Amino acid sequence: MLRTSLLAAARSPLARKLVERNPLTKPVVGRFVAGAETPDAVTATRELVESGRAITIDYLGEDTTEVADASHTVKAYTELLSALSDQGLATGADVSVKLSAVGQALPGDGHKIALDNARLIADAAAGVGATLTLDMEDHTTTDSTLDILGELRADFPWVGAVLQAYLYRTEGDARDLSGAGSRVRLCKGAYREPASVAYQDKAEVDRNYVRVLRILMEGQGYPMIASHDPRIIAIAGELGIGRQFEYQMLYGIRPQEQEAIARRGDTMRVYVPYGVQWYGYFMRRLAERPANLAFFLRAMATRG
Repeated sequence: MLRTSLLAAARSPLARKLVERNPLTKPVVGRFVAGAETPDAVTATRELVESGRAITIDYLGEDTTEVADASHTVKAYTELLSALSDQGLATGADVSVKLSAVGQALPGDGHKIALDNARLIADAAAGVGATLTLDMEDHTTTDSTLDILGELRADFPWVGAVLQAYLYRTEGDARDLSGAGSRVRLCKGAYREPASVAYQDKAEVDRNYVRVLRILMEGQGYPMIASHDPRIIAIAGELGIGRQFEYQMLYGIRPQEQEAIARRGDTMRVYVPYGVQWYGYFMRRLAERPANLAFFLRAMATRG
């Protein structure tokens, strides 16, 4: 119930106003969001890279309804990639892009607009030695996102995909995407999905995660294991013996474990969000783990 309520709040304009206008909120959000501007993302990147971790950066924003806003998001990514390059931080970096932020939901030509904008970001990434991963959003966008992925990979075969273990369809998608050269991030899923398309029980989601993980590890692609669950991490380590893959975790969550994984020689990539449109992302992080919500409430009480 708590998770459902928080995910509903993530889509509520009223809840958004209440949280964003609370002067105590933003300092707490700083645990999960690197900052509002490009220099903040660059600073966070440098700290992570110096600790031996890799990065993927998300300029926060979604459900764009104006062409100008989609263009602004493209500009933010190209400026970020240029800034990373200027600081010697671009090689090996990745940027994560939500297609709804670059026009996917726009009426009429949304699919084409999102494809063209994603292509601009991919081209900018290629120019500085970075890569691009297309984030996955709610299930209504899955087919469109995978279609755009296929079109992008014609010119940029290294563009990464994201699969969500809570969707029933994901085993089939994993088989389709497990070929040579395919970069696939596997996560559990963070949106409010109906029982008609997604597992509702955490144990069922975990079991499906492991099933999909096996498919990816047995394939010829490059699995990216996005999880903070120690059991999942251990299983990935066992299944991944003798092959290349990486772990991924979110900025601000289990940082000591992130550093431990990096120290033992495994690739540990941190998902670094930044930007002023942090509300939806932040609420989904609270919904994912009770510990996150407890941290938020303790911090608010302390600061109050």
